[in-house]
Amino acid sequence: MANLNKVLLMGNLTRDPELRYTPNGKAVATFTLAINRYTGGGSTAAGAERREDTCFVRIVCWEKLAELCGQYLSKGRPVFVEGRLQSRSWQAPDGSKRSTMEVVAQTVQFLGAGRAKNADPGSAADAQPDFGAADPLATHDADAPAVPYGAQPDEEVPF
Repeated sequence: MANLNKVLLMGNLTRDPELRYTPNGKAVATFTLAINRYTGGGSTAAGAERREDTCFVRIVCWEKLAELCGQYLSKGRPVFVEGRLQSRSWQAPDGSKRSTMEVVAQTVQFLGAGRAKNADPGSAADAQPDFGAADPLATHDADAPAVPYGAQPDEEVPF
């Protein structure tokens, strides 16, 4: 039986990301996305009221992605996150067992205008950061040769 664990989310940060480092030096950033869903109000019937439901999802980023999120994201910023669900559990200081579900981000796309947290309001950092043509937050090998989607290099022709 095949399995799939993929999550796609778009929402706004509820506060600035929290950037920390593990004892062995790996960066980890966490933030929460608020994702709104609107229901009702589509009918012309009397009493139809439009409601907004908000879902809050914890996002975890690692290494370079964590550092970029910690540097460029801030409260209210819209982002698109692609990742996987992860559950974890621990024992609280009072002895009770706790558990949570969170999304481990594989890519984060910054949406809307933004600037680095410590940038001057009138500086060039007001726009999206320019990391070149490639998506800086995608988890891919930067040294890999550029091959169009579906194409194979001549050395790897299967016949």
